[in-house]
Amino acid sequence: MTARSEGTAVREPGAERPAPLRSRFLSGARLLLLSAVLLAGIGACGRLIGWVALTTTVGPTAYLLLDHPGTVGRRLRAAVLGHGAAVGIGLGCLAAFGLWNHPSIVTRQYETTEQIGAQALAVGLTLFVLHVLDAPHPPAAATALLITSGISRPGPPLYGMLTGLALVLVIAPLLAVAASGRVRKRAEDG
Repeated sequence: MTARSEGTAVREPGAERPAPLRSRFLSGARLLLLSAVLLAGIGACGRLIGWVALTTTVGPTAYLLLDHPGTVGRRLRAAVLGHGAAVGIGLGCLAAFGLWNHPSIVTRQYETTEQIGAQALAVGLTLFVLHVLDAPHPPAAATALLITSGISRPGPPLYGMLTGLALVLVIAPLLAVAASGRVRKRAEDG
């Protein structure tokens, strides 16, 4: 879009129009329902096994997988590669910076120089690998930070995060495809 001097918007040729409000509302309601069910289930599973499975990386990953059902395969590939790379890189940075048994930033209430270095390198390497693999997945940077900050340190915190990610990577694509099939069928019937 371009703006005229009077402040009115003029649509450029070939520019996509935003979906009508009703369509955006229905898509938003679909996301609300699917994400709430998915994350409640993951949280309940984590509670049953005694690990925190809902971490800051699970929500954005769920959103990316649920948002556009037509791109689930491409997004799933990026999510698996992204989180896999971030976990490996994060653990490697913990070891390289001597932080394997170091207290988390939550426990200490501050970051040490080593933690800052490990966090910066882990995110940078994760972004580099995802760019080279052509697998963009921004939540993977959060995974790298969670590990190198010690919040999802090796042991139950890491196992919980990995469990939550595994569940969202398996269930979200199934929910997205199933829900889009029902929506498509209703549109064809109606």
